Amino acid sequence: MSDQPIRTQPAERRQVAALPWRRGSDGIEIMLVTSRETRRWVTPKGGRMAGKTDAEAAAQEALEEAGIEGDTPETPLGVFRYLKMLKRRAPRWCVVTLYALEVRVEHPAWHEQAERERAWFSRDEAVRRVDEPDLKALIAAFQP
Repeated sequence: MSDQPIRTQPAERRQVAALPWRRGSDGIEIMLVTSRETRRWVTPKGGRMAGKTDAEAAAQEALEEAGIEGDTPETPLGVFRYLKMLKRRAPRWCVVTLYALEVRVEHPAWHEQAERERAWFSRDEAVRRVDEPDLKALIAAFQP
């Protein structure tokens, strides 16, 4: 037997995300934001926050990343996984709990405005724009 330490994979990182939505003239619209590093279209997401419920943390991420506020029920829409690509570190799997956020306020300026784009898409276009298969399925099945 070797005295070398056993290397294990890091635990999956837990995150929360918002699915910002509104009723448009042609039906449900979904807001997506670009990720900072890869510029892919994603939902606003981040880590869980001490002192906040996961739904409140998801709403906070939506405010910081997309400049939006609204109503977020405490019941999640579901969970998806994705491989987070990190600079100078190994990729890491993240497990994300997704919460609907009915947008009531869209601020003209927001905290991460210089780092991200935000845009409204039809549900079908939002499904096409995101990469994660489980997130695609959650968006496609979303019924407010």
